[in-house]
Amino acid sequence: MRTETLTYQADGLAMRSRLFLEPGGDPRPGVLVFPEAFGLGAHAVARAERLAGLGYAALACDLHGDGRLVDGLDEALGLLKPLFADPSRTRARAGGGLDALLARPEVDRGRVAAIGFCFGGTMALELARGGAALKAVVGFHSGLGTVAPKTDAQAIQARVLVCIGADDPMIPAGQRAEFETEMREAGVDWQMHLYGRTVHSFTNQEAGKRNMPDAIRYSPEADARSWASMRALFDETLG
Repeated sequence: MRTETLTYQADGLAMRSRLFLEPGGDPRPGVLVFPEAFGLGAHAVARAERLAGLGYAALACDLHGDGRLVDGLDEALGLLKPLFADPSRTRARAGGGLDALLARPEVDRGRVAAIGFCFGGTMALELARGGAALKAVVGFHSGLGTVAPKTDAQAIQARVLVCIGADDPMIPAGQRAEFETEMREAGVDWQMHLYGRTVHSFTNQEAGKRNMPDAIRYSPEADARSWASMRALFDETLG
């Protein structure tokens, strides 16, 4: 497998993302992989590598610039606060990764998707809300809210799948209902999968290190089921 670091500018930051793909062959579908709030760490990198093994060109995307990775939740949320306030900045960072991926000759520009975990799922959704020409967007335990749901969702071109823990305190039922209304009113092709007995960060095997089992906990069942759902959507949209 080939891997290399792609550098580019986005939202005034020097971004350092990691591209994974198998060598040779015709241009293949591309997938952006946006990480959890802490930045580009082992979790997103492993998922990008896994996607490359399935035949995609996968870009594990920088979040905070210079490949910065933080450990504390409070520090991560502090870094994200201006992005929550101004989704155009989130879209700029996500769009920089998209442009870098589309510039690669190994990528079929007409078959690109975006996935993300936690805030990375929010990034994928905001990229779609900004009108990016994506075939599919998948958010795993992703925040669903946005500042202009009644207008921005009209620009979504992708099929959308969000995979959410039914007991996730960070994505309560009210937020899920608002997202459903947003998708319905915009006429988006969307799905929401809920997993019982499941909270936040259910795809991350290191979630237990946060010592917050009622809020952040790995679930092998929800992890496997959500990944299978993503693959089914990619079979429909990316070929």
